[in-house]
Amino acid sequence: MKIKHIERILLDVPFHKVPQRNMERSINGWHICEICRVETDNGITGIGETLPNYTWARVTDAAVERATGANPFELMWDDSLGAGLQMALFDVAGQAAGVPVHHLLGMQVRQWCPISWWGIDMSPQDYAAEARDAAAQGYRSFKQKARPWWDVYEQVRLTGEAVPSDFKLDFDFNEMLVTAATAIPVLQRLDTNPHMAIYESPILHQDYEGYKRLRAATRCGVAVHFNEPEINASQRDEICDGYVVGGGVSNILRAAGMAEHSHKLFWLQMVGTGITTTMALHLGSVCRQAQWPAVTCMNIYTDPLVNEAMPLVNGTLKAPDRPGLGVTFNEAALKWRVETHEKPNVEAVYAIVRENGTRTWYEGEYGPKGFWEACRAGNEALDEGGVALQRWDRDGSSGWEDMAHRVAIAPVREGKMV
Repeated sequence: MKIKHIERILLDVPFHKVPQRNMERSINGWHICEICRVETDNGITGIGETLPNYTWARVTDAAVERATGANPFELMWDDSLGAGLQMALFDVAGQAAGVPVHHLLGMQVRQWCPISWWGIDMSPQDYAAEARDAAAQGYRSFKQKARPWWDVYEQVRLTGEAVPSDFKLDFDFNEMLVTAATAIPVLQRLDTNPHMAIYESPILHQDYEGYKRLRAATRCGVAVHFNEPEINASQRDEICDGYVVGGGVSNILRAAGMAEHSHKLFWLQMVGTGITTTMALHLGSVCRQAQWPAVTCMNIYTDPLVNEAMPLVNGTLKAPDRPGLGVTFNEAALKWRVETHEKPNVEAVYAIVRENGTRTWYEGEYGPKGFWEACRAGNEALDEGGVALQRWDRDGSSGWEDMAHRVAIAPVREGKMV
């Protein structure tokens, strides 16, 4: 069996309303999904997908050239091929062998894998609306972003009120609390909400002593990205309860083995539609320590891109037992086809608004003059209630143009300054 042809198709897949409003701010590019279709000389077609504006590895022209004419079994373990191509090769190999992909990965330890709803940072009210949708669809976990430009205490309160008693929340700080001294009071206050389960990356990853203090001071689990900080040091110093694991198949299985050896749990983080989610289910079904709910972000898309239904049962999805991935591409989704992976963010300026009415305007989220770096640098309060992010879209007014010019030079502070 040889690979005869590899096709890559770019799709601009719509988001649901609430994710759209919040993600167009800075990661609008997640709309773009690249489908990879691999055809063999014996009539098998495999599928995979890549998010080219996010993925751990894109599929390159060189990877396509190298794979064309090769036996899929020879290359499928090579993570350097990129997300969609590697996934498609496993799909082909499973179909050729007449077994589901998880049979190629190892011994299955579970059929039903836990999965989490996901959302980018947004207002507490939007998070509560998302949580209600998640619970109604059968999810029992929601990974949220915790940011100093939103009131995280109101966020956990409103979200908790919107879900059943067995629903869990995981907060990802992306190191925004910086130090243990800042983080511990915040986490201890969040600890009082019974829905809270895991805190991801609350402080700087290399602060080993800070993480040890956090674990001793908080009720919930503490997670860091696998090998960030360096894995041997993190295990030696016992800085966390578990990991966020992603990347290619070989990398994931190596990480899963080390997690099992050190008795740490993890969640798989593989972002995409129903195609990527299915690959995550196959991997999660053979990784003993993959007991925390996987994060695939499938919930943000209006179209899962697969023909098969994926019903949730008590927060879990079943790994398919059909040959290959066990799902097929929905050809009707070709209506979303585009020619470029570029997807600009909304043109806007932003203000962090404090409860006392003061506000600081920024030109955007990222970059040297963005509010992300300003918070990480300590130029904004990191643990304040009543804070919110205000967006001002370009509206053709002279006021907007003037503000855009000013924030391109430096942040602009307004209101009563104490």
